[in-house]
Amino acid sequence: MRINKYISETGYCSRRATDRLIASGRITINDVICEPGDDVVDGDTVLIDGQPIPNREEPVYIALNKPIGITCTAAPQVKGNIIEFVNHPSRIFAIGRLDKASEGLILLTNDGDIVNKMMRSEHGHEKEYVVNVDKPVTDQFIEEMSNGVDILNVTTKPCKVFQMNECEFRIILTQGLNLQIRRMCKALGYRVLRLERIRIMNISLEGIEQGQWRDLTQEELKMLHEQLDSEK
Repeated sequence: MRINKYISETGYCSRRATDRLIASGRITINDVICEPGDDVVDGDTVLIDGQPIPNREEPVYIALNKPIGITCTAAPQVKGNIIEFVNHPSRIFAIGRLDKASEGLILLTNDGDIVNKMMRSEHGHEKEYVVNVDKPVTDQFIEEMSNGVDILNVTTKPCKVFQMNECEFRIILTQGLNLQIRRMCKALGYRVLRLERIRIMNISLEGIEQGQWRDLTQEELKMLHEQLDSEK
């Protein structure tokens, strides 16, 4: 099994985070510094920073209503990092990102396998947002946002956009470019004043107060796994 898959399945961290540990020379296999793409077989001794990987904890899946100002990183040196904010007793990490100036739903877990499945953007997982902008939304704006906007040297994928009131709209994306909604709006001459994510796939923000989190229900997890498994 590839080392990054092996470590993600222990729940220690995601594959991407594992790749960063490998690049830093922090992982050894049988006392040899690990290289990208190395395999692990039964009986191998894998250490991170010279220490064994902790035994896998019970799986944790939580939904957080992230406030503005919290940064989606596990780096302890970053003030206001999401891991310290949640202060969960288990070692968890965020699935994806929600920029510091945005608020709303983000999922956290210690299940590296589900992180890897959800981060595969080609599967087109829906994420829904409510956005307030600095001037009235027009039919032309809705049409251009829906059809795709040129940002970051690409044209964004078609998406669903609905006007909610004069300066507010709802948007459902199936991709996650860096600061995508803010960049799309800016390209069309608008400035985002408030951005809130209200849904990720079948998980909704409804009922979670800002700054609070809850465990996903068994029904939510079942549906989530069914959607992810159907994409194999």
